[in-house]
Amino acid sequence: MKKCKAKRNNAGKSMATRKAGHSLQSRRQPTVNRNHKDRLFRLIFSEKKNLLQLYNAIRGSNYDNPDDLTITTNEDVIYLGMKNDVSFLIDDVLNLYEHQASFNPNMGLRGFLYLADSFRKYIESNRIYIYGSKAVKLPVPQYVVFYNGTKEEPDKLEIRLSDLFDKTAEIQPCIEVTAIMLNINRGHNRALMDKCSILWEYAEFIGRIRENQVNLSLENAVNEAIESSIRDGILAGFLKAHRAEVIEVVLTEYDEKGYIEYEKQLSREEGELSKLVQLVCKKLSKGKSPVQIAEDLEENLKTVTRICDVACPFAPNYDCDQIVSKIMEQNILN
Repeated sequence: MKKCKAKRNNAGKSMATRKAGHSLQSRRQPTVNRNHKDRLFRLIFSEKKNLLQLYNAIRGSNYDNPDDLTITTNEDVIYLGMKNDVSFLIDDVLNLYEHQASFNPNMGLRGFLYLADSFRKYIESNRIYIYGSKAVKLPVPQYVVFYNGTKEEPDKLEIRLSDLFDKTAEIQPCIEVTAIMLNINRGHNRALMDKCSILWEYAEFIGRIRENQVNLSLENAVNEAIESSIRDGILAGFLKAHRAEVIEVVLTEYDEKGYIEYEKQLSREEGELSKLVQLVCKKLSKGKSPVQIAEDLEENLKTVTRICDVACPFAPNYDCDQIVSKIMEQNILN
């Protein structure tokens, strides 16, 4: 029996471990996918004139030359199979604009990772020497999230990186990133919509799609929204020029049924991980070693050892929820 277990451990992960580890973690993390899709928001605001109008509306500035913008978007940053939205540099301000169709409390962390990469590239491209005695000058980062999900949210919300830090630690964090989330659904942020007509048109177009979905399939709802929007002069030129692409993008982005199924699958996989962590912690509390636990549970020794390493600081009570969170955040099992 022990030989079988040893062979199983050497051969690879069990089904539960594969689900809890590789599958869950690969879904959790943005990945590079050469067949990725654009977002409609990105399609519209990748045009410099539209992006400049949006920037002016948010900043209260009056730039009129789209060439003042330098696009810095990292094309390899993918989230849930969709391209990251838009980042750009103008007047020594480094901007990251993202679109979200669902509320995400981790935007501060995502912004931190993305902006860190952007600053690294900025330093390299401008040959800035950061190891000398002279202070370097960097553009001011600004991170704005445009929300148009179906769940009711306020006009403006600040999402901080520090909200994710362990609150039990009695020290102040040395870093902070604040994402400003703006609700761009119909009826929200009217002052901003008045200043940026293209943003209002985008919100109106999405609103029409959702209205049509009450009685139509998503595909028919999109086609009907395109027809009515062109007729009413809403994104008319853009929709005429990119009709086929818009249909494909919206069908991918707003497939709520598919998204719900994805969330269910993610929940199931997270449940598998949670069960495994609970079993490991129960064995740890009895004084068993990772080798003994791996044999008892018929799990891969490397996986069990990694879980034990994360769980160790939580002894002797072992808060399984926090352990699972740290495993997912640090991508321990992938």
